[in-house]
Amino acid sequence: MTTTQSLAVRRAIGWLTRLKRTRRRWLVPAAALLGVLAGGGYGLLKAPEYAATSYVIVVPTAKSDPAGAMGLAQAYGRVATDIAVVGDAQVAAGVPAETLRADVQAVTSPDAPMIAVTARSSRAATAADMADSVARALVQKGTHTEAGTGVKVLQFTRAATPTDPVSPSAPLAALVGGCAGGLLGGLALLVRPPRHGRRDGRARFGSVPGPVAQQEALV
Repeated sequence: MTTTQSLAVRRAIGWLTRLKRTRRRWLVPAAALLGVLAGGGYGLLKAPEYAATSYVIVVPTAKSDPAGAMGLAQAYGRVATDIAVVGDAQVAAGVPAETLRADVQAVTSPDAPMIAVTARSSRAATAADMADSVARALVQKGTHTEAGTGVKVLQFTRAATPTDPVSPSAPLAALVGGCAGGLLGGLALLVRPPRHGRRDGRARFGSVPGPVAQQEALV
């Protein structure tokens, strides 16, 4: 190989090495940009989601004490999305019972005998109707069992129609996507498999002594 050919090969190898380093350097920014585009697109295409909350309170009567009301409030909160409750609420809510069970959540308070019934929907008015319907159905069930439980179940407040969605906006979704993409790009750099062998593609093998060297070692 002549000097000119050797110099051309070295330049080609150096250019390829710089290209590989540049690709690694741009991996994290490219992954972050891809995450921004994916998150922003998701925020733009996904329908906004609204949440409304109705509150139910359990009041002790003369036949029970406040501690009993607290325990029964926890029990009513667990069955708030049961089919026996949402089955009565589906007509007033205008949605099937399966939708109520999937999009309604009941949360109880450890300090007060109160149940928060929260509904989510792509329409603000529907979310409020769903929360109120489940709360009223729960009050109905409590009225039927009042003689045995000794407590009254009352609707404390009605659900207000939400004005702002609870789902992330397009800028927020883009920000979250960019952070996730950058993190994944950084992890991809960290978990790269180690390179074995030499840069020219040939594996590194230890030298094996020839027969003459072995005989000299034995002497």
